[in-house]
Amino acid sequence: MKTVSTTNAPAAIGPYAQGIVVNGLFFSSGQIPLTATGELVEGDIVAQTNQVFENLRAVLAEAGSSLDKVVKTTVFLKDMNDFAPMNEAYAQNFGAHKPARSAVEVARLPKDVKVEIEVIAIVE
Repeated sequence: MKTVSTTNAPAAIGPYAQGIVVNGLFFSSGQIPLTATGELVEGDIVAQTNQVFENLRAVLAEAGSSLDKVVKTTVFLKDMNDFAPMNEAYAQNFGAHKPARSAVEVARLPKDVKVEIEVIAIVE
């Protein structure tokens, strides 16, 4: 088991790792729209979703993977009414690649953000 940590994504804000690699798979912790320096990205769901993907790219790269090797995502939304614009930003970030996905509305997310996304990816 290998712990993944990079300064190109926000540091963990609790007792957890940015991600773990085990048996050829990368498991990310949920990424929220914080910059690598820890600043909260304000704005609409699209701006927040795009920042989450910047963070995911950074931790995936550190793990030796990338968005095109993601096999499963879980999207946590503060408001399911944001699903359509989040989905558009999500699709733009993944391009033609379409991993399996779950999307759920939750009562509250860390720092009261609008979106959090976690991924499972292949590491080769």
